Amino acid sequence: MANSLFEEKLNSNKFLVTTEIGPPKGADVSEMVHHIDLLKDKVDAINVTDHQSSVMRFPSLGGCLLVKERGGEPILQITCRDRNRLAIQADLLLAYSRDIRNVLCLTGDSVDVGDHKEAKPVFDLDSVQLLKLIKVMESGIDIGGNELKGAPKFCIGASVHPEADFIEAQLVKFDKKVAAGAQFFQTQGIFDLGSLRRFMQYASQFNVKILAGIIVMASARMARYMNDNVPGILVPQVVIDELATAEKGKGLHKGVEIAARLIKTIKEENLCHGVHIMAVGNESVVPTILEAAGLVVVSK
Repeated sequence: MANSLFEEKLNSNKFLVTTEIGPPKGADVSEMVHHIDLLKDKVDAINVTDHQSSVMRFPSLGGCLLVKERGGEPILQITCRDRNRLAIQADLLLAYSRDIRNVLCLTGDSVDVGDHKEAKPVFDLDSVQLLKLIKVMESGIDIGGNELKGAPKFCIGASVHPEADFIEAQLVKFDKKVAAGAQFFQTQGIFDLGSLRRFMQYASQFNVKILAGIIVMASARMARYMNDNVPGILVPQVVIDELATAEKGKGLHKGVEIAARLIKTIKEENLCHGVHIMAVGNESVVPTILEAAGLVVVSK
C-alpha cells in the first residue's frame, strides 16, 4: 500500500506546513470550498476540525471528502467524545475507501464547553486507545478480533501541549501516544518558544515529527476570551498587550504579524519539523502569514 502524500512529506525532512479549516454550522459549504481552494496548493495538508470546542458543525469526514474532491491533502480529525468504537471504525473504513489516509486522533473537549450541553458524551475510547485501534485495524482485524475484508493503512497523528502547566503529565501522555503508533504531533498553541525548545529536547529522542501549533489571534479581546473559555489555551499577557497596541480594526493584522514572526523563528532556528496554523475563522489570512514568514509556497 502506498503511503499518503502527507506521509511521504513527513519522511522527506522538509519543513512542513499544515493548517485547519473549521466546517460551517449548516449545510452551506461554499465558504469552506473557497478556503480549500485558497489553501490546498500552499500547505502540505489541511485538517478539518471535528466539532471543535464541542460545537456542532458539518462533519470532519464530509469536509475531508471536499478537500479530496478539490485536489487537496486532508487530515481527518476524530474525537472520541461523540462516537463509540463501532462508529469510529466504520468512519475509518469509509475514509480509507475514499482515499483519506491521514488521521489526527483526539480525545475531545467536554460537551460542557459547547453549544449542546445536554448531549451525552461517549468517550468509549481515549486518544491513546484510538491510536491503538487504528494499528489493530491495519493488521487486518477489528478491535473485536474479527477479520476485515481489506485492511486500511493510515498516517496517524496526535496532539500534545508543550505549554501545559504540568508538563510531566503531558510527557507521560506523549510517551503513550508514541508507543501506540503516532507518527506526527500537532501541538496546541505555542506562544512561548522557550516551552517549545524545552519540549523538543525531550521529543527529539523519538522518531516522530512535531508541528508547532500557531494560533492566529484577531484581537486582544479574542485572546482573553480564549483564555477564559477554550480548554488548553493560554495566551500570555505579553501577547495580549501587543495585540492591544493595534489600531482599531487592525487587530487581525497584528495577529498575522505575531504568527509570522513565530513561524519564521521556528524555521530559522530549526526548532521542530514544521508548523500547524490555526486561523480560527480567518482561514483567508493563512497565505499572508506564509508570505510574511518567508516560506516558499509548497508545490503539490
